[in-house]
Amino acid sequence: MPLEAINYIMIALGALVIAASYWGMYLERSVDGVFALFISPVTLIGAYLWVAFGLLYRPKPAKK
Repeated sequence: MPLEAINYIMIALGALVIAASYWGMYLERSVDGVFALFISPVTLIGAYLWVAFGLLYRPKPAKK
């Protein structure tokens, strides 16, 4: 299997943060609000990078 369970967990957490950031901007309903200008862009960039890392992450094999 190309992806392990940890990869799916990391992708799901990133998608959850992405959805929460967009939801927070929707709730604020202001283009120039603090959340839309400062908090959400940082969390979105971090979450997208986390999803990319989750796709590329390969756990080290256990030593015998």
